[in-house]
Amino acid sequence: MKRRDLLAAVGGATAGALLLPAAARAATYSGYAMAYFTESPSMAAANYGLHLAVSGDGLNWTPLNQNNAVATPALGSKGLRDPFLLRKQDGTFVVLATDLNGTDWSYQSQYLHVWDSADLRTFSNYRLLKVHSLATHAWAPEAFWDASRGQYGIVYSAVNSSGHNVLMINYTSDFVTAGSPAVFYDPGYDAIDGSFVTVGGVNYMYYKNNTNSTLLGTRSSSLGAGSFSIYSGAITPGRGVEAPQISKSNTSDTWYMWGDTWSPNGRFFCWQTTSVAGGSWTLLNDRSYTQPLNAKHCGIVPITATELSAVTAKWGTPTWNRVKSYNFPGRYIRHADNVGRIDAYPFDPYQDQLWTLVPGLADTSGVSFRSVNYPDRYLRHYNYAMVLDTNDGTSTFAADATFHKTPGLADSSWTSFRSHNYPDRYLRHANYVLRIDPLTSASASGDRQDATFKITF
Repeated sequence: MKRRDLLAAVGGATAGALLLPAAARAATYSGYAMAYFTESPSMAAANYGLHLAVSGDGLNWTPLNQNNAVATPALGSKGLRDPFLLRKQDGTFVVLATDLNGTDWSYQSQYLHVWDSADLRTFSNYRLLKVHSLATHAWAPEAFWDASRGQYGIVYSAVNSSGHNVLMINYTSDFVTAGSPAVFYDPGYDAIDGSFVTVGGVNYMYYKNNTNSTLLGTRSSSLGAGSFSIYSGAITPGRGVEAPQISKSNTSDTWYMWGDTWSPNGRFFCWQTTSVAGGSWTLLNDRSYTQPLNAKHCGIVPITATELSAVTAKWGTPTWNRVKSYNFPGRYIRHADNVGRIDAYPFDPYQDQLWTLVPGLADTSGVSFRSVNYPDRYLRHYNYAMVLDTNDGTSTFAADATFHKTPGLADSSWTSFRSHNYPDRYLRHANYVLRIDPLTSASASGDRQDATFKITF
């Protein structure tokens, strides 16, 4: 990774003179941390505390602390949205977030939630940071280091005198007090969610056009207010999208941009490019990535192997799994009315897709799918159809509920599940409903894809 591109991955945006913190110059980033909050279609998963997930490749994410909050605001609205992670010049982290608990958009806070963190294992010095005295909000903060000023710029959305959201900026040295607000970018229409990256000495900012819910890219050779201009076409997955967040692969010259959608809540899309300067992004297939469960409006920062290991050890990985379909990777195995099926994520009750993969009831070398929200029930086959059923303690039930993991019939890097008591049959979906059918490596491609899954979180 080139020096300037490493800077961008760290989370800063600057013109050429910026110096990396010593910790960043010396570090090799081999993982990522993501901050987010949670919502789901019926809002059953709504939690407006700070959540964390980690990833080794920047695409497949493991939620920490059982997908519960690791820190909760105690001031203002006592809830957050839009958390952002920044590695500061001294190598430690700061967390910024919108002061808004839930979806009461009439709530007008002039403050941001702020935490300091040495290692993402503890969060200290919690406080509110006032950024303006206007009769409006301060939404979706991000920050960067401006070497020419020797200060950090905090960019957020607020309504200006003409009545629409613009991107505002304040400068700070310590995230305890902030200087006077100024308009940073105003395209003449409602604009929110500015996100920054620097590549090859050029500063790029993506934001949401709030009039049509698309993402647009701007660029500038400086960080001056009013210096950014549009350079890319509108980006959309074909539905409303917001909250762009850009990160760089730690193994190649590939960049990823995440976007958050709603209706239903809790769905990320991801694009990639090998040329941020070109402004053209390709939407990834869901097979390529897995977001944290019910995650909303993420902030991503690269971390070292030591940090990745330490933060994972501190907060712990989930005791449950989700299982993704290979040929319908936007769908996950779930139970619904005691029927096993695959359904499009996100959905409620979201717990229906959570499974504890326990040692096989009939053979501990296999696995059984125990429901998280009905822990006395397991997925088992009955007349070859998969159902959620209460364990009656019989050997027949144990055998029906036991499967053996094999290399995926459609992709050996994925997994197929062979029935214990009908070893020529595999778990597969047909019209989105789960059953077991006879399959081999010579079966039709579509049938083998139906029987291939990925165990995720």
